[in-house]
Amino acid sequence: MAERVDYQGKGLGLVDDKGRVAIPNTLRAMLAKNAPREDGKDGGTVIIAPHPEHRCLIAYDPGFVPYWKAKLEALDAAQFEKSGRVDYNILDRAGGAEPLPFDGSGRFIMPTFERRYARIGAAAVFLGSFNWITIWAPQILIETPGIDPFLKEFVEFTCEDKGISLS
Repeated sequence: MAERVDYQGKGLGLVDDKGRVAIPNTLRAMLAKNAPREDGKDGGTVIIAPHPEHRCLIAYDPGFVPYWKAKLEALDAAQFEKSGRVDYNILDRAGGAEPLPFDGSGRFIMPTFERRYARIGAAAVFLGSFNWITIWAPQILIETPGIDPFLKEFVEFTCEDKGISLS
């Protein structure tokens, strides 16, 4: 994965009724570098999947898929060695990810079910996590135990700054 750039940055995107949302600028630039279109035009492909632990989504580029698949296969093999059982959920959850086009402005249509699963309404918080971008409903991030206080306060500040109610 040496040729990929890490996802660093954060921001808030407004989600319209059809699920259109724009990836914040800094993260969009990194995603475009990791997932360029073959025709050289702006935009590319973003893959949306459920987070392996939290009620949020992850977004990553197609170049991350082989690394992620190998990591999950190793986790599945370790689970089998420990219990003698295959845990099909490990690969099924990740294999159900949705590859989606994004345009030069970073806009893409977030699938309805994925929005519902993550409880994303009119706003989505995007956080760079090096290998991927997490996408949260602001209130869910704040309510989730174990999330760093800096990130929670960022969400509170950003929502207040944009006039988005958290209640």
